[in-house]
Amino acid sequence: MQWHPHNTVAVVIERDQQFLMVEELIQGQLVLNQPAGHLEPGESLMQAARRETLEETAWEVELESLLGIYQFIAEQNGECYLRTCFIARLIKEHKERELDQGIVRAVWMDLPSLQAESQRLRNPIVMTVIEDYLAGRHYPLNILHFRKD
Repeated sequence: MQWHPHNTVAVVIERDQQFLMVEELIQGQLVLNQPAGHLEPGESLMQAARRETLEETAWEVELESLLGIYQFIAEQNGECYLRTCFIARLIKEHKERELDQGIVRAVWMDLPSLQAESQRLRNPIVMTVIEDYLAGRHYPLNILHFRKD
């Protein structure tokens, strides 16, 4: 048996000191997360980040920079997740678009609200990503390379 971590992407979008979050139903619990999801076969990390954001929030975004790469081992199942996180700006909202299955709503939240809801965060990386963003961490997108033969 070959071991593979879960390769995921997430996107931080800030507007007027509020962050675009998703409220999603996971195992009967309503949790908060950045727009995020798994890399699909044949797509780049950047394509996955744009796709997941559109599917979960109905917003098209333009990726501006790489925030970081985060490794998380889930306590409940021991699974390892590698989260590549991007910073993006809004382009267009598609209000008529249905959100992904399991997504209850997209919601704008300021930092105090997120801190007050910390017990509802999908995992601890959600707040770490926000803190890194607020600390000004970012890297150029051109450090990522994608090649498809």
